[in-house]
Amino acid sequence: MSPNLQIALRFLADRKRSMLMSLTGIMFGVAFFVITQAQTAGFEGYFIKTILGVNGMVRIEDRIQSTVRSLDADPESSFSIGVGGSVKYISGVQHPHVIQEALTNIPGITASSPVIRGNAVMLANFREYDVKPYGIDLTSYANVSDLETQIIDGSLKAFSDNPYGLLIGVRIARRLNLSVGDSILLQNAANLQRFRIAGVYETGIDQVDRERVFLHLPAIRTLLNQPIGASFIQINLADPALAPAFAKRIRQITSHSTMGWQEREKTWLQVFSVLRISSALTISTIILISGLGMFNTLVMIVIDKTREIAILRSMGYTRSDISRIFMFQGGIILVLGILSGWLAAAAGTYTLSKIPIRIRGIFASDSFVVAWDIQHYLWAGIIATVVVLIASYLPARRAARLEPGTVIRGSSS
Repeated sequence: MSPNLQIALRFLADRKRSMLMSLTGIMFGVAFFVITQAQTAGFEGYFIKTILGVNGMVRIEDRIQSTVRSLDADPESSFSIGVGGSVKYISGVQHPHVIQEALTNIPGITASSPVIRGNAVMLANFREYDVKPYGIDLTSYANVSDLETQIIDGSLKAFSDNPYGLLIGVRIARRLNLSVGDSILLQNAANLQRFRIAGVYETGIDQVDRERVFLHLPAIRTLLNQPIGASFIQINLADPALAPAFAKRIRQITSHSTMGWQEREKTWLQVFSVLRISSALTISTIILISGLGMFNTLVMIVIDKTREIAILRSMGYTRSDISRIFMFQGGIILVLGILSGWLAAAAGTYTLSKIPIRIRGIFASDSFVVAWDIQHYLWAGIIATVVVLIASYLPARRAARLEPGTVIRGSSS
């Protein structure tokens, strides 16, 4: 052990109560920073997983058609100039199978499925309830969604075996007191048709669970009197992060409005981002306050140890040696604080993930969702390092500038 480190430990022992408080503050600051970031990132990741499992990664919707306006040079002349105008959107996808065939030639797209969306009134148990029927091809739709894992009652096999089978959200089932096997009627302006409930699903997204029902494509074509086309095509990708790039490329190839999930869920993603930043700033104040406490303690050590510092300088210790002694003190507290904070964060994050809590609204979860990310620990360590180094440097610089002759003459007089 170097003499500078030995002296630093001796100085720390003289102020062990104050330094212990600073150490505790850094430990709790690091731990709380990691825990809050793990919780926020965990919920954000779970929300994204839920959204991708319900609404897909990319959607192809309305056809884009450029309009051209005629600009006449002279009312009496047949000469005219075509000027590009606004973009016209034609609702739906008229030829979904042609587009799906084109998508198979694009690497990175793993699956696609056409969906027909409409509006209807559900008649059940002498009550009327507005729903949004979604017509799906179960085989392909299972590859672009998590519908298979969202079934809580009944089965997809029963739905597949019955051409007039129906899947309803758990909120609809509870509100209308419906269960698997019950018969209901769906009515819209065109038709009235009977269906049998084959399964009940739960996504955890309130709006989906209380209004969306799934039908087979042939059945919804009859119900909505829509023999051809689809409302949109839902796409699954090998890498969800590349959705914006794929959406742009698909838009150019198909001339259809195409949107990635990042753009579609931009509002919620911004909310999670703000929560993550605000929690980081709030918890960082704990580390900052601990750093101020350490700064105050080191300044007091400099004042109390002025004579000792002068003696060390007289013995041949350089200004760099004196500065290292005080930087060593801050470094010791920093290392102990970060390591103990990381251990406390790991234990706290694990404990938090086991606490039962029922969440429904934007996703379904029965416990706290946490994300184990090494970057949370690194950022906590970086913030603590910056604060502690600044808090240690200023007292160390002051101690190094003390002149031994001045101190000895002052103390003798």
